Amino acid sequence: MKDILKDKVVLITGGTGSFGQKFTAKVLREHAPAKLIIYSRDEMKQFEMAQQFNESKFPAIRYFIGDIRDRERLYRALDGVDIVVHAAALKIVPAAEYNPIEAVRTNILGSANLIDAAIDRRVQKVIALSTDKAANPVNLYGATKLCSDKLFVAANSYAGAGTTRFAVVRYGNVVGSRGSVIPYFLKMRETGTIPITDKRMTRFWITLDEGVDFVLKALENMEGGEVFVPKIPSMNIMNLAKAVAPDCKYKEIGIRPGEKLHEVMIPADDARCTYEFKDYFIIYPSFHAWSTTERPKGGGRPCAENFHYASDTNDHWLTIDEIRKMAQIED
Repeated sequence: MKDILKDKVVLITGGTGSFGQKFTAKVLREHAPAKLIIYSRDEMKQFEMAQQFNESKFPAIRYFIGDIRDRERLYRALDGVDIVVHAAALKIVPAAEYNPIEAVRTNILGSANLIDAAIDRRVQKVIALSTDKAANPVNLYGATKLCSDKLFVAANSYAGAGTTRFAVVRYGNVVGSRGSVIPYFLKMRETGTIPITDKRMTRFWITLDEGVDFVLKALENMEGGEVFVPKIPSMNIMNLAKAVAPDCKYKEIGIRPGEKLHEVMIPADDARCTYEFKDYFIIYPSFHAWSTTERPKGGGRPCAENFHYASDTNDHWLTIDEIRKMAQIED
């Protein structure tokens, strides 16, 4: 793959998070950006990150304190920026349910601020990270991310005569990310009992490395308006529990508020706009003339009208051994 970041000024919002740190490590070691700007609101996390990625060792790195809720700060941060990766979000489902307006302010209004600033600062490309919870959402976090996805897709028209292009990447649960189930199971196995919400539960799974690679691939291939969805495996929650804690007892406690039994990344209602490629799908926007004239590129084919991509009907499933290897679980 050509180095699409070579000599570019790249900014990542939420850059101190799990994805941001993995993205930073890969970009600094394998690409050659003119600058890589870490934009986030927590100075302590930036301080800690700078111990690993400091300017003396990585001259391209920059740290910029700011919140995507702060429109003026975004305008300052995006001055001279070529590419934005938008990873900032409030993503803890129960926290969003209990503090809904805060999730709206960050995930929706913050996205709107970023879109305005990117257009006015003439950023070339913006790619936003989404989630499977944005497809047919049942919790507020998913609903805010669906709104955010719609904003970024529509922003290609909103840009008018400007050249800024926007796209979205949507994928499932990230192995080992902060707040995810594996660190929780690892902690609970010390007690001898693993709480299981529902033994039938399934989830899509992707590693941080795979997520970063897919974002970079989407950046290279995007024309504007696409929602990129990778083909990734599913896992059953009981197999995960057995992989993490094979000698523990398992106690079923019931599904939590805002939680689904199975996740969806492409609802059937989006099938008519979806094209399948070798390793991924693209959901194209349905309301722009320009979005239909250039699709698809790279050998994609249209999906069947009743197609949907869900974690329980996936054709790729992880075994217990594969889960252990993927999550780097030790006894």
